[in-house]
Amino acid sequence: MLDFTVQLTKAAYKMTPDDVGRLREVGFDDTGILQITLIAAWFNYINRVADALGVGKPAS
Repeated sequence: MLDFTVQLTKAAYKMTPDDVGRLREVGFDDTGILQITLIAAWFNYINRVADALGVGKPAS
């Protein structure tokens, strides 16, 4: 699962059916795979928004 989320974070455009297949091999079903994908994608999105707005950085 962590390898999948790292791949999603670093290079989602390189994802292949094999990436999903590896999750299935270790027991994740469609719902679990969808949840992993949605949660990882949401965290990636919200972190980029926060970085772009300077959240947590000292005001200059």
